[in-house]
Amino acid sequence: MTSDAWNVSLNIIASVITGSTVWLVTKAMAWRRLRRMQVFFGLTGGEECLVVVPRHASSNRGNSVHRNDAAALLELTAVLGDCRARPEVVFHDDVYQGAVDKAEFCIGGPEANQRTAAHLRSAVPNLRHARFEDDPEGVTISVGEHHFPAEMGRSEYVALAKIQREGQDKPAFLICGQTSVSNRAAARYLQRNYARLMRTYGLRKRFCLILRVVESNTYGPAVVELAHDATQEAFSSS
Repeated sequence: MTSDAWNVSLNIIASVITGSTVWLVTKAMAWRRLRRMQVFFGLTGGEECLVVVPRHASSNRGNSVHRNDAAALLELTAVLGDCRARPEVVFHDDVYQGAVDKAEFCIGGPEANQRTAAHLRSAVPNLRHARFEDDPEGVTISVGEHHFPAEMGRSEYVALAKIQREGQDKPAFLICGQTSVSNRAAARYLQRNYARLMRTYGLRKRFCLILRVVESNTYGPAVVELAHDATQEAFSSS
């Protein structure tokens, strides 16, 4: 074999080795990202997760769901698909399962979703959501000494919380908004920002954020900002 042919052969072999190494590293990194995401959401491949939808607060039909809450469910489908999970979508008063049997996404405030109300009482006792009868203008969300009344269509709030009762239990994600559009905004925020949440809070730790939806009459659920990190206050019963 001539020197030139030998050099060409070496270059081909080196290229194959380099390409294979890059492919293997890329696959390993992608698998690690997927695994971390699955742990954060409690969604291992092929498992079912629970998605609990609320009733339409202003509808006369008991099983009606607001279109924004249905859209919130769709916002979560990218997460569920990426984690290779199978969603079990149920109405809020049709759930009789334990709180840690499956990973869970619970949409809607406590008046529209009785499972949200149960989660708040048992796991997030210092996060309070005013009843419409008591606070029809603002439906104020309170945590600790902080209070977040709504200005409908201008400034609306939603609590996004991850409940992790024990280290190995399945987590529940609560999307507890003052309006259906704020529920949708929080679902979108979770779908787009889960990587940052993983870096900030780790894979198995709980958190509670109060998000502000800006000018929803004009922007819909598109403009969302962090109003307060309530993680330190929300889970205390004091």
